[in-house]
Amino acid sequence: MTLAVFILFLSFDTPIIHAFTSSREVYEKTGYVVWEGNTKEKIVAITFDDGPHPSYTPQILDILAKYNAKATFFVSGNKVKRNPGILIREIKEGHEIANHTYHHYYDKNMTAELLSAELDKTDKVIWDIAKYKPTLYRPVGGLYNDIIINTAVKKGYKVVLWSWHQDPQDWKRPAPNKISTHIIKSLRAGDIILLHDWSDRPQTVKALESTLDYLYNNGYECVTVSDLLFRSNVSSPDFFRTFPVE
Repeated sequence: MTLAVFILFLSFDTPIIHAFTSSREVYEKTGYVVWEGNTKEKIVAITFDDGPHPSYTPQILDILAKYNAKATFFVSGNKVKRNPGILIREIKEGHEIANHTYHHYYDKNMTAELLSAELDKTDKVIWDIAKYKPTLYRPVGGLYNDIIINTAVKKGYKVVLWSWHQDPQDWKRPAPNKISTHIIKSLRAGDIILLHDWSDRPQTVKALESTLDYLYNNGYECVTVSDLLFRSNVSSPDFFRTFPVE
């Protein structure tokens, strides 16, 4: 009887158990998970997931520089390791680097141990290259639950998703005008906009130019996620413990 109970306990402690997922409202109330800023100021945060890419990310950086726009790059550690110079350029040009795990595993049932290792490995490669410590984390594919969020929070991260109305699904490779039109038509102050800078991204690059042209001609400022949250009174400046290269 004792042995049978022990075996049952082990089965409930294995990674196949699905973690509980609370509502967005519950997570937002903790202050550790955000989808957008709460502000009337005409500021937005454009974010790029999965890179850096050796070709498309530099093109994106050129366009951002043209409009004096700042962005947040949720980088994958294995891509950073292959493109260290691009990471350094992102930081030197005033953009924010955030953690998007090392191997980009798309798994809502990821264990705390695996996620912790993924975050640590990405942090290490970023620190080794640029002496920079990210404080923001985005789950791969936006998949989250209590285990994913609690693991990230315990490691000192704020979990950043994106405004639900600001996913133009550029990963499906629609025409550039469809990407920019989606962003512009859905635009609200405080938006966190989701884009990607890995894989085949010429559409995203072209859409970025027209999007930024509209934003700046209509009085919007593109800022990092950290700046957006600070100016929305979501976080204090003490939270963002980043150490950019000189």
